[in-house]
Amino acid sequence: MKVINDVVEWLVQTGLLSVLAIFLLKQLKPVLDNKAQHSSTEQSKALWTLLEQVADMAVTSLVNQDKSGREKFDEASMIVNDVMKKQGYKLDSQTIHTAVQSAYEKSDLTPTVKIKEDK
Repeated sequence: MKVINDVVEWLVQTGLLSVLAIFLLKQLKPVLDNKAQHSSTEQSKALWTLLEQVADMAVTSLVNQDKSGREKFDEASMIVNDVMKKQGYKLDSQTIHTAVQSAYEKSDLTPTVKIKEDK
């Protein structure tokens, strides 16, 4: 036990403990930064997945209503905005509109308009 105390005391007195701590910190910093970036990316993916699911449900719920396409789009956008606010996420309107538009385009329930070309 005395030998361990002597070794630790020698490391502190010579400054080797400080040098070792700084060396380890410099070696671990890139790993920690990478972990933080990965975590941020995963959170963004999870948020976008939630947003897509909410937009899909909003679009599906409005398919059979007797409203114009623009009214349905605006109502779906409001529904998505309200749900995301209740979940604690504040998103800008452009992001919400993009998610709702994507949900309309992916939905099999919404009609597709085919444009005929005049020959």
